[in-house]
Amino acid sequence: MRQVTIHAAKTNLSKLIEAALRGEEVIIARGSKPVVRLVPVTRGAFTIGLLKDKLGSGPDFFEPMDDADLDVWEGGA
Repeated sequence: MRQVTIHAAKTNLSKLIEAALRGEEVIIARGSKPVVRLVPVTRGAFTIGLLKDKLGSGPDFFEPMDDADLDVWEGGA
């Protein structure tokens, strides 16, 4: 475990980040009192097609509108 003061953390932030990424525990202290622990962010695996087959099909915007919908769209009654 590495403990550094806030001033030292400001000065050596990139080195402390690298240490945390290597798995070291980095504690930032105000004076001698620990206040913050620096830990790496865990990333979840991104899955393409996660919602495939779970959502219904939406409207097909490339199909022509029927006449009734087209009248409403163009401001007709």
